Amino acid sequence: MGRAALADIKGKGFSELAKETKTDTDVKNKVSNANKNKNTTSSESRGKKSRRRHKKMMVPAAVVVSPVQRLFDTCKDVFALAGTGIVPTPDKIEQLKAVLDEIKPADVGLNPQMPFFRLPVTRRAPPITYLHIHECEKFSMGIFCLPPSGVIPLHNHPGMTVFSKLLFGTMHIKSYDWVVDVPSNASAAVDQSETAVQHPGVRLAKVKVDSDLTAPCTPSILYPADGGNMHCFTAETSCAILDVLGPPYSDPDGRHCTYYFDHPFARFSVEGVTITAEEKEKYAWLQERVLPEDLAVVGALYTGPEIVEN
Repeated sequence: MGRAALADIKGKGFSELAKETKTDTDVKNKVSNANKNKNTTSSESRGKKSRRRHKKMMVPAAVVVSPVQRLFDTCKDVFALAGTGIVPTPDKIEQLKAVLDEIKPADVGLNPQMPFFRLPVTRRAPPITYLHIHECEKFSMGIFCLPPSGVIPLHNHPGMTVFSKLLFGTMHIKSYDWVVDVPSNASAAVDQSETAVQHPGVRLAKVKVDSDLTAPCTPSILYPADGGNMHCFTAETSCAILDVLGPPYSDPDGRHCTYYFDHPFARFSVEGVTITAEEKEKYAWLQERVLPEDLAVVGALYTGPEIVEN
């Protein structure tokens, strides 16, 4: 640069130099700030992405609820108001039925090769094995394991709602409900050697079910006064039955398990009670009995998934 040019520059007033310097500085600052903002934005973006990745890494894996845990939780809901003679609402019945319908033998740690499904050669009546899962004042859950020809004798479920799910095998079920229009205190008489013998413990019942069930099949449900409240199970093959009772048996609360003989309708007579010939097969007289001497029920450890009582 020549001298004149330098002199020209020095001859400018400070105010003008200050304006130019400010303008240059502003431009530089704008560029600098833009770069800073760009860097900050980029840094923040990287930070947000990093935090999102961290959050994704921190999200716990979905908790897998076992079928038996789901059954337990459903029972707590369905039987929350359980008591003698109290039946859950229809929607609750369907809710529990649907959960039961999905349960498979493996879900409760069972398979047909287990020892308690084998037919023993030393006993007249095969023992029944019961696997206790849970019991409280509202409901109980357990599994009956029957070897071939095993029998759970005819018995009742007073004031209870009962769900039974056949897990595997084939069994014959015969069930009854009381005939309500016959006085429960009416004495039945049977002729033996031309002598009428009174049997005050005999009561008329109607057959509800008399057939074979083979798994897989839908759960059966009985109610305090309907659905086959008195039933008997006979194993055609080795089989397992998952039972849910609401509420469970309780002697202090009047829910005592009573066993029965069933007699053909023609065996007894009650004054004023008549059934047509075509209908006689649908009725029977049930007679209270003591606990069968040949009934052997043994307990075994439930080895399926653990229930969390939260």
